Amino acid sequence: MELLNRKYSSAMNYVRTFFKWLILAGITGIISGIIGVIFHVSVEKATEFRIHNSWIIYFLPIGGIAIAELYRLFKMSDSTGTNQIINSIRTDEHAPIKLAPLIFVSTVVTHLLGGSAGREGAALQLGGSIGSFAGRLFRLDNKDMHLIVLCGMSGVFSALFGTPLTAVLFAMEVISIGIIYYSSLVPCLISSLFAYGISVHFGMEPVHFILGSTPELSLKNIALTSVLAAFCAVLSIVFCVSMHKTEHLMKHKISSDYYRGMVGGIIIVLLTLLVGTKDYNGAGMEIIENAVNGIARPEAFILKIIFTAITIGAGFKGGEIVPTFFIGSTFGCFVGGLLGLNPGFSAAVGLVALFCGVVNAPIASIVLSIELFGADGIILFAIACSISYMLSGYYGLYSSQKIMYSKLKAEFININAK
Repeated sequence: MELLNRKYSSAMNYVRTFFKWLILAGITGIISGIIGVIFHVSVEKATEFRIHNSWIIYFLPIGGIAIAELYRLFKMSDSTGTNQIINSIRTDEHAPIKLAPLIFVSTVVTHLLGGSAGREGAALQLGGSIGSFAGRLFRLDNKDMHLIVLCGMSGVFSALFGTPLTAVLFAMEVISIGIIYYSSLVPCLISSLFAYGISVHFGMEPVHFILGSTPELSLKNIALTSVLAAFCAVLSIVFCVSMHKTEHLMKHKISSDYYRGMVGGIIIVLLTLLVGTKDYNGAGMEIIENAVNGIARPEAFILKIIFTAITIGAGFKGGEIVPTFFIGSTFGCFVGGLLGLNPGFSAAVGLVALFCGVVNAPIASIVLSIELFGADGIILFAIACSISYMLSGYYGLYSSQKIMYSKLKAEFININAK
């Protein structure tokens, strides 16, 4: 009887835990989905207004000052962001709820006025803040608090991009490379699916691209894809170093957040006038779609790196992942065409491989290729992600990201991404 009681108690513990997370993660997912939809609509409306009123880009320097003032009013450093969310999952530090409205408004301002940024940085910060708030509301302990922050990250990411499985695996994988807490799988999946359902209900279209053709699986195409992936790994290092060095240089040369935002805005305006196109302002989703259709300027990826590094380094908000999609797809389209691959397919490979290189999340990247482009060519995408992950070294967009195990052998190293 004692043995039966222990087994019964153990079984009930699993049942209670499952239903606990069904409720908690479900609530977090619903909140994340609603806020994700509002955020998506706000960014889209801001982008539409900028496209139809191109003069507004001249107010970008004022936007930089406004964002700096906003962070000062809330008594938060402008460096507060995704790195703090990542740290909160490994430590007892809590993500502040006031980070949510800050990143929301700042990202909308950045997109409205033509800064080169994405939206996933806002997604992770919004989601992390929502999860942290929910955890304190439900009085969760530290271990459960970490899980519900991951739920929030998965939820908003899923709502914004319409990639629920990538959202789950990215949140689980990006924190500590080499270690995945599988206890977060069910909670993150529940939150992600609830948020995705909310976004679909309100008519948000998932991010998805249709490839014109997919090369057959042959030794030649495997070799060409491998070469392209190796180039993407090098480019991922260039991009990460450019982002970090530009931010460090701007903070070193211009200590005032106000002046840094203003100067960064002025530089972006001048660069826009110099290149004679507004392709590099905002997220640039239409440029990504053109690249996947086989059309991209040879210099596009270089210019996007410059625009994004200056925008984020000056204190504007948004994120680096959509710019990564832009850079990877345009680079892949150009270089893949030179190698002899189909330009549209190589753009897709470049997008996924560069994403993998800068976030060090190969499993999420492979799943991303399926959710964005379908399952055709999955072997080639998996090869590209594997090579990019290995050859990109220990560089990453998020300096708080921990590389727990070596990429070259089964060795515990426990270092931060460079």
